[in-house]
Amino acid sequence: MFALYAHAQKPVLTSKDSIVESYWLVGLGTNAVDDAGDEFRRLFDVKDAWNIAPYPSRLSLGHYLKNGVGFELIGAINKYREGKNIDDLVITEDIDFFSLDFRLGYDLNRILGETGFFDPYLGIGMGYTDANHQGRGTYNAVVGFRLWLSERWGMDFSSSGKWTMNVANSTNYLQHAAGAVYRFGMEKEISRQGLEKLALLEALEREMEKERDSLARLERDERLRAERLEKEREARELALEQERIQAEKARRVALQQEVDALGTVYFKFDSSYLTAKDKTVLDQLVALMNREPTIAIMVSSHTDSRGTDNYNQWLSERRAARTVEYMVAQGISATRIGHGGHGEYRLVNECADGVACSEDKHAKNRRSEFLITEF
Repeated sequence: MFALYAHAQKPVLTSKDSIVESYWLVGLGTNAVDDAGDEFRRLFDVKDAWNIAPYPSRLSLGHYLKNGVGFELIGAINKYREGKNIDDLVITEDIDFFSLDFRLGYDLNRILGETGFFDPYLGIGMGYTDANHQGRGTYNAVVGFRLWLSERWGMDFSSSGKWTMNVANSTNYLQHAAGAVYRFGMEKEISRQGLEKLALLEALEREMEKERDSLARLERDERLRAERLEKEREARELALEQERIQAEKARRVALQQEVDALGTVYFKFDSSYLTAKDKTVLDQLVALMNREPTIAIMVSSHTDSRGTDNYNQWLSERRAARTVEYMVAQGISATRIGHGGHGEYRLVNECADGVACSEDKHAKNRRSEFLITEF
């Protein structure tokens, strides 16, 4: 449903969608009086019966309420012209005319519906007229319409029937008026058409709100899905990393076991020189390091307990250096081999100072060991 709204032009409230509910009204115009003696005979006998003021001769002030009822006070001047038919007689001189009326009107747009520019009305009222040298009170009825050229300015056209209160001494007459009107002090409300637009806008907003909620739910679901996938990815990566670490540890242990299986370099008493058997072990270690170019090792050399501590420390360092020198000579980079001497401080058996041991037992302490340090 929203898609239909999305492809349609969104309605917009404009000034045309509001109507003036109440206002003050001032008007200025001219008037024509038909006082031929019978108000409904020869209605359009303009030449012989109508007395038209050729100048601004009518002034009105009124106020219309929200319910369509209006009150107006209207003053008019005119002149009965010599030769016109007045009270069924042709007059022989000009006679002044004056009227003052109070009128209660009703805006017919309240019944017919707002047209925006055409504003018909009906009215009743009372007034006073001085005409043909006679003063008289009148009961009035009016029909008219206004054409609004803008929000404030318009034209007013009306015809009034005026019935005398003094039947014996005066006659009834018609008075027509045309003029410009200006309204001010206006109060506005939204029109019926505006209400329809507003209802459509509210319906559209509800649909858009539903669409926004739907999009928000989709975005939330998508975000949760993305978060779930990210957590699953991280979990997989963590599992793979743990597998890699475990595999690396296992591989390292296996390589260390392989190194240990090559055997140990054993030195003769009070010597740092390598025997042929020792070189065979080192050759195998060199081959392994060539096969595994990412590993590095630590050479740890030792002595037996015979001799002084300082001498044994020097001798163990000398044995470590000789071991490294041989491996470097076989093509292994010195950066891949660390070394250190530990003197007599890491014996593999009980043959410490003062302990009587066989030569075989002392020989087991005169050694170089190899530990993988980088993998």
